[in-house]
Amino acid sequence: MDFYQAIIIAIIEGLTEYLPVSSTAHMIFASSYYGIQEDDYVKLFQVSIQFGAILAVVALYWKKFFDFTKFNFYIKLAAAVVPALVLGLLFDDLIEEALGDPVPIAIVLIVGGVILLFIENFFKNQTVKTEETITIKKGVAIGFWQCLAMMPGTSRSAASIIGGMQQGLTRETAAEFSFFLAVPTMAAVTIYSIFLKSYEQTGLKGYELLTQSAENLTMFLMGNVIAFIVAIIAIKGFIGFIKKYGFKPWGWYRIIAGALLLAYFTIYK
Repeated sequence: MDFYQAIIIAIIEGLTEYLPVSSTAHMIFASSYYGIQEDDYVKLFQVSIQFGAILAVVALYWKKFFDFTKFNFYIKLAAAVVPALVLGLLFDDLIEEALGDPVPIAIVLIVGGVILLFIENFFKNQTVKTEETITIKKGVAIGFWQCLAMMPGTSRSAASIIGGMQQGLTRETAAEFSFFLAVPTMAAVTIYSIFLKSYEQTGLKGYELLTQSAENLTMFLMGNVIAFIVAIIAIKGFIGFIKKYGFKPWGWYRIIAGALLLAYFTIYK
C-alpha cells in the first residue's frame, strides 16, 4: 500500500464509518480494486484509522463526553459496549477469515439495504427522543444489536441505529446514540489491534508493525488525521440528511452498490 492508496482508504473510513453503509465493506472493495496486498500492516491500518473517526465524535459532542456531572451517560455506554467486547474477543479469528471473501459481504450489503427501505414501517411509535431518557437496559439491548455488525457488510452504524429504533428511539436519537456507542466500541478494537493482537503473517504486535518503519508510522498518522476530518463532515451531514429524508436513500444506495460489487466480483474476478 502506497501513500495515495492510504489516503483513499482513510477517506472511505471517515466517510462511511458513521453512515449505515458498512465502512469495512467499502474498504475491502477499495483495496481489491486498487490491488492492495492484504498484509498485516494493511489489516492494522484499516482498523487503527478508526481512532481518527472516534476523535471526530468526541470533538463534535465534547460537551456530552466531558460533562462529568452526568455519570449515568458513561454507565450506559459502558454497559452497551460489553456485548461487543465479549463476542468480539470470542469470534475475532472467524471475523477476520470472513473478511477475505467479498461476495458474501456484497450480499449482506444488499440485504441490509432492503431492511433500511422498510425500517421506518416496522417502528412507528418512537417515544425516546433524548439520550437522557435511554435506560441502561435499552442501552444493553442496542449493544447486542450492534454485534450484528461483526458480520462484514452489515454496518455497525446500521445495526445500532436499527437496534435503537427497535428500543423506541427516534431516528435522530438512535443515530446520535450510535455515534456515542461507537467511541468505546472502536476505542476497544483499536487498542486491541495495536497493543494486544499478534498478527498472523509476521507474529508482530500492532505497535511493532507501526514502528517498523518511518513510512508505516507516517501513513498511520496521516490516515487518522484524514479520517478525523472527513468523519466530522460526514456526521454533520448525516444527522441533517436523516431528519429530512430518513433511511430509504441509504437503503437504495446499499442495494445498488451491493449489486454492482456482486457483479464485479462474480464476473470479473
